[in-house]
Amino acid sequence: MGLSAFQFRLLIRGGVPGFPTPPTNGSANPRSVTPFPSSPATASARTLRSPMASGNSNGKRARIFSEHHLRHVESMSVLPSGAGTISRLNAVILGESLASEEDDLVFPSPDFTKQALVSSPEQYMRMYARSIEDPSGFWSEMASEFYWKERWGMEVFSENLDVRKGRVSIEWFKGGKTNICYNALDRQIESGNGDKIALYWEGNEPGEDGKMTYNELLQNVCQLSNFLKDVGVQKGDAVVIYLPMLMELPAAMLACARIGAVHSVVFAGFSAESLAQRIIDCKPKVVITCNAVRRGPKTIYLKDIVDSALAESTKSGASIDVCLVYENKSALKREATKWQEERDMWWQDTIPQYSTECAVEWVDAEDPLFLLYTSGSTGKPKGVLHTTGGYMIYTAATFKYAFDYKPTDIYWCTADCGWITGHSYVTYGPLLNGATVLVYEGAPNYPNAGRCWEIVDKYGVTIFYTAPTLVRSLMREGDEFVNQYSRKSLRVLGSVGEPINPSAWRWFFNVVGDARCPISDTWWQTETGGFMILPLPGAWPQKPGSATFPFFGVQPVIVDEKGNEIEGECNGYLCIKRSWPGAFRTLYGDHERYETTYFKPFQGYYFTGDGCSRDKDGYYWLTGRVDDVINVSGHRIGTAEVESALVSHPQCAEAAVVGVEHEVKGQGIYAFVTLVDGVQYSEELRKSLIMTVRSQIGAFAAPDAIHWAPGLPKTRSGKIMRRILRKIASRQLEDLGDTSTLADPGIVEQLIALIDH
Repeated sequence: MGLSAFQFRLLIRGGVPGFPTPPTNGSANPRSVTPFPSSPATASARTLRSPMASGNSNGKRARIFSEHHLRHVESMSVLPSGAGTISRLNAVILGESLASEEDDLVFPSPDFTKQALVSSPEQYMRMYARSIEDPSGFWSEMASEFYWKERWGMEVFSENLDVRKGRVSIEWFKGGKTNICYNALDRQIESGNGDKIALYWEGNEPGEDGKMTYNELLQNVCQLSNFLKDVGVQKGDAVVIYLPMLMELPAAMLACARIGAVHSVVFAGFSAESLAQRIIDCKPKVVITCNAVRRGPKTIYLKDIVDSALAESTKSGASIDVCLVYENKSALKREATKWQEERDMWWQDTIPQYSTECAVEWVDAEDPLFLLYTSGSTGKPKGVLHTTGGYMIYTAATFKYAFDYKPTDIYWCTADCGWITGHSYVTYGPLLNGATVLVYEGAPNYPNAGRCWEIVDKYGVTIFYTAPTLVRSLMREGDEFVNQYSRKSLRVLGSVGEPINPSAWRWFFNVVGDARCPISDTWWQTETGGFMILPLPGAWPQKPGSATFPFFGVQPVIVDEKGNEIEGECNGYLCIKRSWPGAFRTLYGDHERYETTYFKPFQGYYFTGDGCSRDKDGYYWLTGRVDDVINVSGHRIGTAEVESALVSHPQCAEAAVVGVEHEVKGQGIYAFVTLVDGVQYSEELRKSLIMTVRSQIGAFAAPDAIHWAPGLPKTRSGKIMRRILRKIASRQLEDLGDTSTLADPGIVEQLIALIDH
């Protein structure tokens, strides 16, 4: 049951345990802030006094700052939760009652708050205030907890986000020399964590498992690093990694980072054509893959895909001389693997021959760390480039605070390393914190919908981070698959990839988390490198489905179509006002596209491409993409890519793709297809079109629906009216809007008539 009216009044007066009594004299209560630790052993020994955190004058500064920088949060001094005056809102405390109403406000329990790294809105406000007022000092203190061979210069960061003032550029800690692999592995071992488990591995089939300590992981990384150097990989060279979720995948990423090579991980679900596209673009010295992988009952022959991709890339002048192949014995024996003698090498035969020690290549903070290709609104994928120093600090800090990380935690992120989530929150962020990470190879519902919770119980997982797509999928299977497992080890849940709808949020909270685990509902992007807006567990009351408030150093703004910042409760376009350490620096080989896509739409800001609303209490709610990118199960897919694949079919004359709501995926792909004259609609042709997309891009990009279209609604200038197509796809047929500007308004009626064909 929710709080009574009396209890709620007590809350407003600061009477609920875990939430401080609001200061009566306008000053903030002094409270020490725990910085990012150099190692788990020193976490409790170090404290940092924020200038915002002591004395009446500083308290006054904090209050003035809060009124300006978090001015959208009403009545901060009245309601210590920071939620403002709340009408029609039920208050819920974790562990005491279920979240059941649309307007629930979910508070952390006193026990959770007591041990949280950020334990109150006041503490968050002080830290956030300092991160905005003094970003150089704030991030320097974070960065100083890592090992730097050489310290950065006097200028901690420089930025120009305004195309009107010249070339867009972002730099953090330039001149500083460091290595992210050293900080993730060697530094942990030096602090006494060598025998701690770094990686648990759970195979596709129940009973298949493995593990590596930090010592063992470092040895494996060094052997692979030495191999890469031996075959000619040098600092700045690219290495493409096309591996499933084996422990060798994060090891390969770290091995590249150790020697200053730039890794480009390609999701092992992309087609040969998509893989070839990426190889041609970055021209790697080496491709690392495995022979096959099993996902659920299905075997995927990855080596065959790589062979086709390398044949295609060779035609375009990107010839690869070395292909390192890991034998994944549970999926395919080596004797059944196709082989090219001069090029292919077995991992198990080759890597163990190398030394388990490898010197570190010290790199500048602004040297490239990795390339990750993401879909854009044109057909060509964008090579998002992240550099080393700022990304290292930002991923480590966001991981620590977002999940309230403790050294005893067992952490599981269900994402694949082929996506940015796997980079930042499977590999780098957790290992930089000395965490124990679970890597799962298989499908989350195999052999049944209880597999996730079986794994949680098996390893004692405490932090579980997944996508709304999986939450919705498991929710459809029923509570019984969850309830047959204990899940008592869980203490923090997380959501990533897209906005989570309130009903899925409440199921995740109530059923999976037993109404006791806060949900870190994170908004961020491939381009941002790390979390941007999220609720810090223990600090903020949560509203189901809301991303809540910005992370330290992040200044979100909502603008209208003309780029004017909108105050208070509003809807608009989400932009970021200043740079942050984890920001991407460019698009590989195409800085002009970088500026055009992200900085020209609203000059002076980074444009996220997302719509956003802010409620009267200051909470941010993401509303989805506003450009031609569809978010399918958290994977961004450009409509132009899918359209290009469809039109490559010999019987397709034209295609237009839009996103539609999907119960499980969040968004589905809905394709309008115009056929070549004389070709008849048929089920066989529908399947053939879908298979074309699957083969060119990957199964995850396959259209959920093919809508036969004798023509497409176009303006007289030839522009396709996608607004109308979205309405038809969503069956909003009574709200099509003005069609008088169409060259042939009759097309709309024909499309409606073919809805069920």
